[in-house]
Amino acid sequence: MSCRYFSFFSLCLFLPTQSVCVPRSSLGHGSSLHGRDTTSLSGFENLTMGYNKYLRPYFGGDPVQIAMSLDIASISSISESDMDYTATISLRQRWTDPRLLFHGNRSFTLDARLVELLWVPDTYIVESKRSFLHDVTVGNRLVRLFSNGTVLYALRITTTVACNMDLTKYPMDTQTCQLQLESWGYDESDVTFTWLRGNDSVQGMQQLRLSQYTVERYHTLVSSSQQETGDYPRLILQFELRRNVLYFILETYVPSTLLVMLSWVSFWITLDSVPARTCIGVTTVLSMTTLMIGSRSSLSKTNCFIKAIDVYLGICFSFIFGALVEYAVAHYSSSQKGAAKVPEEGPANELTEEMEEVNITNILNNSVTSYKQKISFTSIEISSDNVNCSDLTMKSHEKIKCVLRNKMHRIIGYFTIQNPGNVDHYSKLLFPLFFMLVNVFYWAYYLYF
Repeated sequence: MSCRYFSFFSLCLFLPTQSVCVPRSSLGHGSSLHGRDTTSLSGFENLTMGYNKYLRPYFGGDPVQIAMSLDIASISSISESDMDYTATISLRQRWTDPRLLFHGNRSFTLDARLVELLWVPDTYIVESKRSFLHDVTVGNRLVRLFSNGTVLYALRITTTVACNMDLTKYPMDTQTCQLQLESWGYDESDVTFTWLRGNDSVQGMQQLRLSQYTVERYHTLVSSSQQETGDYPRLILQFELRRNVLYFILETYVPSTLLVMLSWVSFWITLDSVPARTCIGVTTVLSMTTLMIGSRSSLSKTNCFIKAIDVYLGICFSFIFGALVEYAVAHYSSSQKGAAKVPEEGPANELTEEMEEVNITNILNNSVTSYKQKISFTSIEISSDNVNCSDLTMKSHEKIKCVLRNKMHRIIGYFTIQNPGNVDHYSKLLFPLFFMLVNVFYWAYYLYF
């Protein structure tokens, strides 16, 4: 019987206030409708008389307490470049309106279109960029009335919300995002917001499966927003998203590490194999450059951040470039040493052929003198080239030039590689050892600090 009354009441809400609504049973008993200006529906008089949807419950008195709960259906499209995320949620709001009391202990679900005839809170999503209400097959809204005047109003919304991200530890980062609900027009003197069951008011977070992230934890907060027009109630859902680093290890970290190890192969190739060592050095440098460009393409708008992945790629590029420079230094020193031996060994061979006609001692002395005149600064023995600057016959400016020249020769001698073959020998040990040491500091810092 109550259901029939309620269905008839729903139709009455759309009729003019002057019309008369009575049950069909009353009409069957010959009840007169003339001269009556108010509706008559047993148990629902408060729903049809004196209700004004433009005035909040308890108007002029205590604020309306609105309890909320959320059901998170999905979180998708987490964008680092735009710094936002897209979520589909079911927002449920409960409040008590004494004007909607009726007899009985049952609840009734109304047609969603009747929400236009009721007062509802003006809740909005803070920092929302785009939002829409689902309307397939009809508007996804729910209105349910309880006999004590409690109203349940539920909406299904998809919204894109801004999330300020710190990408300095990307891709080993943890991002903290928020979903904030606030009253737009009613301040704290009119409405108050509370979570229905604390942290249990949010459902669906544990069941979420995201492509790049894992939901670490979440919690609810009750706050207020201080605006120029007043203080407004605000509810906050704060959740942490930890990025799954396995994808980046397989996609970026492992290839870059292998390229560094490939550059070390040149240390086991002789210095005379110029094409082989040059090809390995140039190829690894170009491959590393391509890998660095590819890692930045997905974050083209966030290059202002010095990210953890950029630091690692920079370290790998430095080691690869260092291996190429190492070969250039070793080959140059070897060439200089070989060029220094040619003038010395050439005359010596000629002397063996003419030993019977020429004095060996004189030829060797002439060869050493000729060699000292032709050799460059870097291949000269400093001790044999130093000039005595204490000669009394030299002028003052000549003595200054002599001293400066001797100092320069001594400094150059410190950086002169006497045995170029040792460069590769030490590089075989120092490059891998130093690379492992840098990796230990890198992973320890970004994972634990």
